[in-house]
Amino acid sequence: MDKKTTSRDGTSLAYHVTGQGPMVILVSGAMSTGRTVLPLAERLAERCTAVVYDRRGRGESGDTPPYAVDREIEDLAALLDAVGGDAALFGVSSGGALVLHAAASGLPVRRAAVYEVPYADHLAGGATREATYKEQLTKALAEGRRGDAVELFLRLTGLGEEMIQRARQSPMWPGMEALAPSLAHDDAVMGDGLLPRDRLAAVSVPVLAVAGGASPEWMHRASQAVAEAVPQGTYRVLPGQTHAVEPDVLGPVLVEYFAG
Repeated sequence: MDKKTTSRDGTSLAYHVTGQGPMVILVSGAMSTGRTVLPLAERLAERCTAVVYDRRGRGESGDTPPYAVDREIEDLAALLDAVGGDAALFGVSSGGALVLHAAASGLPVRRAAVYEVPYADHLAGGATREATYKEQLTKALAEGRRGDAVELFLRLTGLGEEMIQRARQSPMWPGMEALAPSLAHDDAVMGDGLLPRDRLAAVSVPVLAVAGGASPEWMHRASQAVAEAVPQGTYRVLPGQTHAVEPDVLGPVLVEYFAG
């Protein structure tokens, strides 16, 4: 990240701008930084000005306590001011939930798009699973067990135990543990893990909700539910894609949507 701005509460935010055309701010999901969505930003840069940033508590950005979802919306407001005040928003996974929160709050954005926000309404036992995760994550982070917190998240995503143990032994693990406290941020953004219908009804801008064709059925239904809950929603499926969507597949869809 080569630029800095400051949020309302004094938190330093690191960001990067690439390309030219309509402005789009990309919001990453859990266990990720702005660099995670940089390949997608580079794909958008063909016809859009793409902005990537480290959400608070990640990468080169600060993390002024206490945390609240409203502080992350203020972060987006600060970025909007820094890049000229006229932008659209895209968010992936829980980053998409933050985008929807921001759009519902009245943040002045042109339009929004999200990829597979993991609302668990259509997952069997989803509400119970989310409540258990929240309780265990809070306890692990309070006790300083960052590795256990990462394990809880990886298990929540469906990663098998053997793969989790391999991850623990990999060179990436220290970086994952460094991001562990931000899992509480994403958990707060997701709320109880269920679709916030009343909040989404307040979104006044067009929203594109995208899912991967190779993702689980409950994820498709969650994305479709987002499109149906907002006043101006569109639902789209990308054949063959999973939650780890390929930038070369998603990029052209977003360029068409944001740049027309």
